[in-house]
Amino acid sequence: MVKIKAEPFAFAVKHDQLALIVIDMQRDFAEPGGFGASLGNDVSRITRIVPDVKRLIQGFRYAGLPVIHTMECHRPDLSDLPSAKRNRGNPALRIGDKGPMGRILISGEPGTGILPELAPIKGETVIEKPGKGGFYATELDAILQQKGITQLVFAGVTTEVCVQTTMREANDRGYECLLAEEATESYFPEFKAAAIAMIRAQGAIVGWTAHVDDILESIAHA
Repeated sequence: MVKIKAEPFAFAVKHDQLALIVIDMQRDFAEPGGFGASLGNDVSRITRIVPDVKRLIQGFRYAGLPVIHTMECHRPDLSDLPSAKRNRGNPALRIGDKGPMGRILISGEPGTGILPELAPIKGETVIEKPGKGGFYATELDAILQQKGITQLVFAGVTTEVCVQTTMREANDRGYECLLAEEATESYFPEFKAAAIAMIRAQGAIVGWTAHVDDILESIAHA
């Protein structure tokens, strides 16, 4: 069995049960003028991981392994957006409001779309999620079970919010979770560091973490 060099210990790969989940690599979170920038965040921290996320995606595609993309977004009528969520953040620009790239985090709007460099290809699953976690009010669990997936590699943003939330949801459902360290990011470096520490604490209580190069090398030889 192939193993990926990881923390807190090696991750044993089940090649025919492994998938990559790319969390919320959307224009609204990564480009100037988007929702992330409207909250005062430095979006360049997000765009700098794009090359590593792209390498992971390409590696999984080359290995014939599933790639799944998520997008945080809501229905145009906001029926799946709780007021408790909408009322947070920047009072001048909220989810559903008109922004530089269309209505913020609304399904089908330009800003909600995945960055062109990381765009899904034909046959790849795209999950539109109304919450932070990828399993909340989505068919992600059913899709993974149908594909026979038991292990998940995670990339995307932000480490401490949507990525960590989805990993915790997956962990509770029995999936083995591995976070690609260079392919995830936060607007706040200290939050990323804390999330990584929490994920792999106490013997991988939520999951493992590994470097992109080690993941790619292992799946190429699985």
